[in-house]
Amino acid sequence: MIKSLEVKDYALIEHVNVEFGNGLNIITGETGAGKSILIDAMGLLLGDRASTEVVRKGASKSIVEGIFNVEGNKKVKAILEENEIEFLSELIMRREISLKGSNRCFLNDTPVSLNQIKEVGNLLVDLHGQHEHQSLLRTETHIEFLDEYGNYDADIQNYKSIYSDLSKMTGELKTLREKESSLKEKEDIYSYQIKEIDSVSPIEGEEAKLIEELNILENSEKLLELTSSVYEKLYESENSIYDSLVKIKVEIEDLTKIDKAFTENNSECETALALLNDISEFIRNYNSKIELEPESLGTIRERLGSLSLLKKKYGGSISSILEFRKRIGNEFDLASHFTERILELEEQIKKLRNECGFAAEKLSKKRKTVAEKIQKEVADALSGLGISNALFKVRINHSAIETTNDDHIIINGKPFKYTSTGYDEVEFYISTNIGEDPKPLSRVASGGEVSRIMLALKTILAKNDKLPLLIFDEIDTGVSGRVAQKVGQSLKSLAALHQIISITHLPQIAGLADHHFAVSKSSKGERVVSSIKQLDKEGRIKEVAKLISGEEITEASLTGAKELMGF
Repeated sequence: MIKSLEVKDYALIEHVNVEFGNGLNIITGETGAGKSILIDAMGLLLGDRASTEVVRKGASKSIVEGIFNVEGNKKVKAILEENEIEFLSELIMRREISLKGSNRCFLNDTPVSLNQIKEVGNLLVDLHGQHEHQSLLRTETHIEFLDEYGNYDADIQNYKSIYSDLSKMTGELKTLREKESSLKEKEDIYSYQIKEIDSVSPIEGEEAKLIEELNILENSEKLLELTSSVYEKLYESENSIYDSLVKIKVEIEDLTKIDKAFTENNSECETALALLNDISEFIRNYNSKIELEPESLGTIRERLGSLSLLKKKYGGSISSILEFRKRIGNEFDLASHFTERILELEEQIKKLRNECGFAAEKLSKKRKTVAEKIQKEVADALSGLGISNALFKVRINHSAIETTNDDHIIINGKPFKYTSTGYDEVEFYISTNIGEDPKPLSRVASGGEVSRIMLALKTILAKNDKLPLLIFDEIDTGVSGRVAQKVGQSLKSLAALHQIISITHLPQIAGLADHHFAVSKSSKGERVVSSIKQLDKEGRIKEVAKLISGEEITEASLTGAKELMGF
């Protein structure tokens, strides 16, 4: 559940901090006061697309922060731990939108991506925005509602995995067929380029080694001369440094016999002699190995020239040459074995079409079972919402195709159209009057009926739903009177299972609130600001009375408000 929502410099909101409670949280206020701005801010927090237009004039950025109680929420815990974010009983989600265009997201003060904040938000909140009930009029959304209700996520993921493999394979086959002619045209060119590169066989990193080796060979005479001179001065000449140091050491030893203060110098002199000996030995060995090899010079220069030529033709570096060789090698291999690769892909695709068909049929059977259950439960829920004779049907159809030239999956030996959701075409049908056959929901339902059907769906989905918070922005659109009372009771029942936040303009719904908040708009200097405050008992009565009678509260409206609220 959400404990608090803080919004700063967002649209008309300068700064509000709302603390929500368990059960049914109702938000009311005049049209244009900013009720839906709060819901929009919540949507932003949960990952909706952002625009710098939401930043309040005069501010540099908008901030929306929500504190959620996630104690015991294993899915949220798993996501946080996966991203190395500390899991606490309270989760702080924050989003910042700057005029500079930056969009920053945080979970427990740790910077995260927008996708990560969406992933967590999807486990915490179901936000039903204003007019979203109209999505029911789009047939393509019906399968989503059905799948939300069903307990077959593993079957959906299994199908999608096979579907992904099949899509990848069919795409590869299509690309392969499209490039067949160009591959054949380039086969001879690739063959020549491969032979040219392979005749040199460049090795990663060899160029630097060759240049170093060339430098040594080109200076071999100088190396021979210098090493001989150094060795002679260090060790071999009559007055070599080594001999001089030996004499000095003898004299220091004599000094040590007289004064022990020279002991350390004597030891250091021994170390210096050992070091000189090592240096001399190294130089002598190095000098003995120097060979004047003009043939090697020519070989290295020729090799570097070959590498330089390849670099000019194929990318400017050895790594680019090798990458190019790998790519054209694959293309040449493909061109040489084009028919075999086509046949191999076709065989794999044939197998996947059958596997995908099997998974789609299994998923379809689950949907049909769920459809029968949801039909009855929606009808029962609609009865409680004032549509007593509703007949709700979930129609699941499939489209067979005549020719296997089109993309398809195979089910029981027959080809069918398919999408990322399976081969089911799901559509809701409804009849709200006795004796009438169900017709497509998109063509027969009125605005008020659509709102109630959406609420009915949300009510039954909530029984299976693990989301702790449901938000409704004017779910009561198009209803009034007795029906409004039933909608309110349905929300109240739903609030026994989930924390509910609902914006409403109907007193029948507002009167059932466990916690009531009023949004108002006022002038501050030359600016308009929206604010929100939680109402106490007297404030709630007055607010509900205002919804009954308008701005002027009468004794009759106060009495009516108390009756609606059970006071």
